[in-house]
Amino acid sequence: MAITVNIYYTGAGSSARDFAREMTESGVVADIRAEEGNLRYEYFFPMEDAGTVLLIDSWKDQPSLDIHHASPMMGRIEALREKYGLHMRVERYVSDDAIPAADRKFIRE
Repeated sequence: MAITVNIYYTGAGSSARDFAREMTESGVVADIRAEEGNLRYEYFFPMEDAGTVLLIDSWKDQPSLDIHHASPMMGRIEALREKYGLHMRVERYVSDDAIPAADRKFIRE
């Protein structure tokens, strides 16, 4: 049962994209992906909203996410969020691997 957190970052001008770029280029993203229990850490850009960046952040379980939140990594992330003056909207999901047959017919793998 994985936990996925969608974080929508917004800020003035290109600040959300600049934040994602610095997170990636500085190695923070690679460090997070290397943390025990991280399943996914990826940025996406909505086509119709150039000022928003979506982060999809998935963890094996709540203890893995708790360890991440307590790590020095969070200080680095918070400093960059502050630097770029970002605001956040957060959605949290717990995975359900049992996709009903009625839904499977719409999935092309």
